[in-house]
Amino acid sequence: MGDGSGQGEVVDEGFLRKYRELLDAEEAAFDELEHSYEEGDRAHYEHDFARWRSVLERKTVFLDRSGLVPLTTRA
Repeated sequence: MGDGSGQGEVVDEGFLRKYRELLDAEEAAFDELEHSYEEGDRAHYEHDFARWRSVLERKTVFLDRSGLVPLTTRA
């Protein structure tokens, strides 16, 4: 399955496995962020927020390197 840009096959089993790992890491990081926010724990919130952003950055870099760029929407 190609990405439609003529760059060849980018979505294969390895891609999906890595992407699933990144999604799971994002979900786990967000859960921790949510808990620290709900508990009002500012110190942990700052740490958890940085961790969540780091995971999002890794996911974005992975998609970019794979030739897939998320679409942006305009309000």
